[in-house]
Amino acid sequence: MEGWGMILIYVLIFAAMYFFLIRPNSKKKKAEEQMKKNITIGDEVTTIGGFIGKIVAVKDDEDAFIIETGTDRVKIKIRKWGISCVNNKPDPIQVAKEERAKAKAEKKAAKEKETADKKSDKKK
Repeated sequence: MEGWGMILIYVLIFAAMYFFLIRPNSKKKKAEEQMKKNITIGDEVTTIGGFIGKIVAVKDDEDAFIIETGTDRVKIKIRKWGISCVNNKPDPIQVAKEERAKAKAEKKAAKEKETADKKSDKKK
């Protein structure tokens, strides 16, 4: 019986690691890949090196983008993996967080209103 207890502990530790480390990281990676697939000409992007520019061409055969930076219109070829974020499109992870926070706030406001209504009914 003591062996089963140790096995159960290892299973629980692995499950905790999966839910707290592996799963969130894979969700973030999928969202990042989706963001890179949806980049179109005209989007403003930031590279992992800190360059900010506008996409002027998409090279699907080379898996790269051509971005135009600055007022002097310098064009730079950047690989897809070098794109950090799209500046003019909302980050899907951030949008999901904002929606959850908004729903939570609405739920809290409804609960407060309900308690206020109950208090006013008691006073009558």
